[in-house]
Amino acid sequence: MSPQSEEPLASVHSLRDHRKRGISFAQWPITLVLIGLSLSLVVVEFWSFRRGSIMLSAFVTLAFFLRLLLPDADAGWLVARSKRVDVIVLAALAIGLTVMSFWVPNPS
Repeated sequence: MSPQSEEPLASVHSLRDHRKRGISFAQWPITLVLIGLSLSLVVVEFWSFRRGSIMLSAFVTLAFFLRLLLPDADAGWLVARSKRVDVIVLAALAIGLTVMSFWVPNPS
């Protein structure tokens, strides 16, 4: 056997070992953001629209900073396009949601 034929077997074994270990934390940025977005929607539905929308804008802002600061390899599924496009879109969403969430009048 040549060394070239052993390399794919080693990678297959490492994949199997990786699957046996359980949960992978490679996608922690998007997982954190999605959990926060889900919690904010629960707050909107059951408690306060304003607090939930502020939470929503905070977690979009978190996604913006994670995409801005993390390298592409660590950002995981937060990477949709180039870093510049992702950061511009997330910044626009974060600013827009923040302004709108404070603009909403208090319920009477």
